[in-house]
This record gives sequence, C-alpha cells and structure tokens, in this order.
Amino acid sequence: MWVRFVQVSKKYSELQTPPVTSERRKELQLFERQAAIKFRRLELLNLAFAHRSYANETQEQLDNNEKLEFLGDSVLGLVVAEYLFEQLSDRAEGDLAKIKSFVVSEDSLAEIARKLKVDNFILIGKGEEYSGGRTKKALLADAMEAIIGAYFIDSGFRASRKFILRYLIPEINKVLENRHKKDYKTLLQELVQKTYKTYPRYSLVKKTGPEHSKTFWIEVTVESETYGPGKGKNKKEAEQNAAAIAYESLVKTVNRAG
Repeated sequence: MWVRFVQVSKKYSELQTPPVTSERRKELQLFERQAAIKFRRLELLNLAFAHRSYANETQEQLDNNEKLEFLGDSVLGLVVAEYLFEQLSDRAEGDLAKIKSFVVSEDSLAEIARKLKVDNFILIGKGEEYSGGRTKKALLADAMEAIIGAYFIDSGFRASRKFILRYLIPEINKVLENRHKKDYKTLLQELVQKTYKTYPRYSLVKKTGPEHSKTFWIEVTVESETYGPGKGKNKKEAEQNAAAIAYESLVKTVNRAG
C-alpha cells in the first residue's frame, strides 16, 4: 500500500500546478484552517482549486483539477462505502447504495463546499467568473472532490478518510433521519412506474433572463395530467422542481385511493 502511495505521489509531482505566491499561500493556509487539514505541499491544494477555464486562459502550460477530481471521487466513494458497510451491516445492499448515492451527490458535496467557503478560493477564468461559475453546484462539487484527491496524494488514505468522514457523517445522518434533499425525479419515476406503468414526460415551457443568467420553466406530464411549471437556473434544477410538485400531488392522490 505504501509503495503504491509513493508511486502515485511521484506521478502527481509531475503536474504543472499554478504558482503559489506569498499572497496565495496565505489564502490557502486560511482554507486549511477552515477545513482543519494541513497539506505538506500547498501546490497540490492550489491545483485542486484550478478550474479548467483558469488553466485555459493562462499563457503558461498549466494543469487543471480534473484528474484530482477523478481520483477524489473514487476515494470518496470507497470511504463512504466502507463506513456504511461497517456501521449499517444490518441494511440490504440496495439501501446502502441509495444512502451512498444521496451522500456523495452533487447537492451534498456542493453544500459542504459552501460551508468551507470553497468558492472564495477557486481559480476560474474570466468568462466562467462572469457567468457565475463560482456559485455553480457542479463546479463546487467537482472542486470538493479535487480537494479530497489532492489530500489523498499529499497525506494518504487515513488522513483523507478522517477528513471525508468529518463532513460526510452528518450527511449520512441526514439521510437516515429523512432530512436530506430528495431526488424528486427519481422518486416521481419510481411512483409513476409502480402506479401507472408509464413514465413522466418533461417539457420546456419557456426560458427567461439574459444569456448568462437564464431561468428555465419546465412542466411534467403524468398520464394526461400536467404539473408545474418548476423553475430553475438550469434544466436539471427546473425538472427537479417540477417533479417535486408532481410527486407531492400524486402521493396524496395515491394515499387517498389506497
């Protein structure tokens, strides 16, 4: 295990990381204090914050955080799976998989990133900055996975496991106590398939707002009944909100019929 860890560390030492100026060092150290972690190599943490748009706009040949994100996703999945296997050994595999999917979701990771103020430290290009990239859920979640990947390379599995569980155990407890954010599209599809033997159909009603900050309005149809519209800053969010409207209404209908 240690030999493999050294090999991975050596491989990632070849990456072209963004420069860590004295001012940037202070910023990264501030993040370390907020997150209660300590990097041996701050350049790895700096790379975890480097979005593709930033690397593309610099004149230097720099890497971005996507490889770290890939690695961090795997480390995160392993840590959560191991924890659930150990702590919830009485649960069926399907239950564990469902809990894990909620806990490592984009919504969950973006929420943790906001708590750690990751948006203050991300390096992004001007175009992405202009379009509100710093606050995008996907970008925040990806940065969170990249930080995990960077910390794994820098300090090993035990340290990264401790870091992950510090922030993920509360998310696991939310799911167990049914306080988590629901995936209404999945819930609606399961309900509609079970009750009506068909699928919900989503349709875009309209788009409003300027190009860089649009709002999407989407309806969902089940059988001959249309629900919504749900609105959101992207189609995915609007579909979730439309699904939530439909799901809450259909649950009441099914319960009354049952």
